[in-house]
Amino acid sequence: MKTLDFIFLLGLSSSLLGASPSDKETPLKEIREIGEKSSTQLLKTLGKNMKQHMKSGGALEALDFCTNQAYTLTESVNAKLPKGVSVKRISAKYRNPTNQPSADELAVLEIFENMKKANIVLPKALVQKRQDHLYKYYKPLVIEKKVCLRCHGHNINAEVKKEIVNRYPQDSAINYKLHDLRGAIVVEIDKRVKQ
Repeated sequence: MKTLDFIFLLGLSSSLLGASPSDKETPLKEIREIGEKSSTQLLKTLGKNMKQHMKSGGALEALDFCTNQAYTLTESVNAKLPKGVSVKRISAKYRNPTNQPSADELAVLEIFENMKKANIVLPKALVQKRQDHLYKYYKPLVIEKKVCLRCHGHNINAEVKKEIVNRYPQDSAINYKLHDLRGAIVVEIDKRVKQ
């Protein structure tokens, strides 16, 4: 399997260029640090809560958590981040419409998916420069635990599936397998705003 470290995307181009943290033309090292810290904060917050709900009430309680609290918790994480920084989750196969990617975000998800299909190990993150001052940091999300498949897999419990359809009639976040790409955490960083 091929390995790819950290990649830097220039503008809207689909060409991928390697970048070192010492690149003087961009604040890449700082962008990477902000992106990693922000994405980790969101993942820990949501993961801890998801685990608690899955443990105490199974997939139905975890679904309740996702429906009623995941967005609110994401907003609470955003409130703690430096000014000019925001974090969110996206997926090409989203359940909640708030996780629908923009066109440029979908293009990055497609790059991740094509890398997986080509047996290239996904990078820990990608950085996309959108303008002179605006960057997007993408951390791929891969299904690493079987428990995730209880709501996103092929054989979802009938009661859970019924609740998913009731809450999300347009749901497309199913039929995943272990190690499939689920989506990404996106951290938007506006360098015009003092961190």
